Amino acid sequence: MTGRLEATAAPTLGERVDDLLARLGAKKTLTRDAVLALAAALINFGMFWGLAYLVMSEPTVDLTVAEARAVTAIGCVQALLLCLRRLRPALCLAAVVACQVPVIVIAPDIMAHGLGPLIAAYTFAVRGSIRSTAAAVAAAVLTESVTAIVTSLAAANVDTFAAVSNHLTSSLLAYAVAAFVGLQVAARRRQRALEREQSAAAIRAHRERAEAAIRAERTRIARELHDVAAHHLSGMVIQAAAVERLIDRDAASAKSGVAWIRSEGKATLENLRQVVGLLRDGGEDGTAPVPGLSALPALVEESRDLEATFTCRGEPLPLPPIADISLYRIAQQSLTNARQHAPGAPVGVVLDYGEREIALEVSNGPARGAVADVGNGGSGLLGMRERADLVGAALDAGPTAEGGWRVLVRLPIRDADRPTDDHDQET
Repeated sequence: MTGRLEATAAPTLGERVDDLLARLGAKKTLTRDAVLALAAALINFGMFWGLAYLVMSEPTVDLTVAEARAVTAIGCVQALLLCLRRLRPALCLAAVVACQVPVIVIAPDIMAHGLGPLIAAYTFAVRGSIRSTAAAVAAAVLTESVTAIVTSLAAANVDTFAAVSNHLTSSLLAYAVAAFVGLQVAARRRQRALEREQSAAAIRAHRERAEAAIRAERTRIARELHDVAAHHLSGMVIQAAAVERLIDRDAASAKSGVAWIRSEGKATLENLRQVVGLLRDGGEDGTAPVPGLSALPALVEESRDLEATFTCRGEPLPLPPIADISLYRIAQQSLTNARQHAPGAPVGVVLDYGEREIALEVSNGPARGAVADVGNGGSGLLGMRERADLVGAALDAGPTAEGGWRVLVRLPIRDADRPTDDHDQET
C-alpha cells in the first residue's frame, strides 16, 4: 500500500556526451572540452573554406585567397578557445568576441559567425545568471556593431546603414539565440537538481519512517515477551514450590513436576532467544493480559464497522506464546489497514489449522468510501513482516484481482509445538 517514488528525469544530451567521453578516458572537464574544441575547429575549417569558395566565385564580392585563409585560421582559433568554456566561461566568451573583430573587418556578412560565438555564448548562459548573460550578450553585440560601423565608414562605396543593420541582425541572432537556449538548459538543470533533492529527501523520510516503525514494533514485541516470560516464570515458581512439598512423600508426582518445569523453562528460553537484543519500554506496567489467537473472534466482533467475518478451520493448536501473539497482532494490524485504506469494504478473517502449518488470511474488497491520507508510509506492513520473520512465518501481502487487499501468513508447525500430556499434569 505504499507509493513508488518518482524516478528522476533522463540525462541531457550534454550529460550523455560527457559520460561517453569519460568512458573513453577523458575524465577531466578540460580534457572533454578540449575534445569538443578540436571537433569544432575541424568543423569551422571545413565550413569557412566552403563559404570562402562560394563567396570567391561571386564577382560582386571582393575576397582574396589570403583573406579567406586568414578568416579560416581565426575561426579555428576561436574554436580552440572553447577548451576554456567551462573553466573560464567569461574569459572564453571575451576572447571569442575579440577574435570576431578581424573577422568582421575582413570577411563578408555570410562568414561573420562560426561555431565559436554560438558555443561560447551558450556556455556562458548555462553557467551565469540572467542579468550577467544579458550584459555579456549586449557587450558582444555592441563590440561587433561598432566594428561594423568603423569598417563601413572606412570602406568606399559601402552602404553603412545596410552593412551595420546586417551585422547587428546576425550578431543578435547568434548571441541572443545561443544565450536563450543556454538559459533554458540552465533552468532545466536547476529543476532537475531540485527534483533530485526532493526525491532524496522523500527517500530519507520514508527510510526514517520505516526504521521508526520497525523500532516501535520491536519495542512492542519485547514488551509482550516480557509479559509472556513473567507468566511462564510465575508458573514455574509455583510448580517448584509444589515439587518441594511432594519430593519426600510422592516422588513420582515430584518427578512429573520437575519435567513440567524443565519444559516451561525451555519454552521461555526459546522465546527469549528469539527477541534477544530488543529493548522494552518501561512506560506500561505489563499487567494487561497478552492476547493470542483465542482472542481473534472477539477482535473481529469488535470490528463491526468493517463488516468483518471470522472463520476457523481445523482443530485449534496451542502455539508458543510469541508465535500466538505475533499472529494475533498481524491480524489486528491487517484489520486496521483495511479500516484506513478500504473504508466500507467487507473483510474476511480465516484461521486455518492444517497438518503442517497454520494459515492466517485477512482479505478485504475495494474501498467503498473516500480513502483518507493517513501518511503511515507502509509502517503497518513493515511491522507485520517483522513479526512474521521473528517466528519463522512467511508473509504475503498484495492487491487482489478484485481491487482489494490480502494478507496471508503461513506458520510451519513443528513437532515441538504440538501439545503433549506432560504439560498438563496436576500438582
